[in-house]
Amino acid sequence: MLVYEYLQNGSLNSFLSGKSKEDDRVLDWNTRFGIALGTARGLYYLYEECRDCIIHCDIKPENILLNADFSSKVADFGLAKLVGRDFSTVLTTTRGTRGYLAPEWLTGMPITAKVDVYSFGMTLLEIISGRRNNDLSLQESQRYFPTWAATQIQKGNAMGIVDERIADKADIEQVKRAAVVSILCIQKDENGRPSMAQVVRMLQGIIEGDMERYERSLQALVDDH
Repeated sequence: MLVYEYLQNGSLNSFLSGKSKEDDRVLDWNTRFGIALGTARGLYYLYEECRDCIIHCDIKPENILLNADFSSKVADFGLAKLVGRDFSTVLTTTRGTRGYLAPEWLTGMPITAKVDVYSFGMTLLEIISGRRNNDLSLQESQRYFPTWAATQIQKGNAMGIVDERIADKADIEQVKRAAVVSILCIQKDENGRPSMAQVVRMLQGIIEGDMERYERSLQALVDDH
């Protein structure tokens, strides 16, 4: 028998799929930012503070659960991989969910905790925007959201990627920090992605992201389109 703590507000996914501004399940910006930061802290705990490093392997909105106060908890460890502290990488078969898979999964390379960093970056974009990273119902130029978002950010329009239902009340500085983190996390080269410890500090504004690498990542996403 597996017993889970009851989390009253279910999964983050259920709050990101609404379309109406009047929908009472629309999360305001402060709540979204708190969920993003809480999730980052949870992943940091898995990698740095557990006896063994735990690579979750399936970070996505459906696996981020929310309690009554909208504090986030990382859940569903069915695909998780334990990695001893003496190992920096692990060979494993492809697992996870389409849309959140890091490139190294698809090339058969040994994986590290950076696969979760990639998935977190994709999830963070969805938290910011209130939409999925790949939406076939949209016109072709906007279907793959990371590319479209990178284009908007490169134009200096970071606020343009925020869910339009809450954009007028979003904290500009927090949006910019979250945008930087998300782009850095979804780089193709895992060595260029930040650690979750760095992600937490960047979201908190304690350190700044590598802006040179950030600009290269933006350009790479735009060029890939």
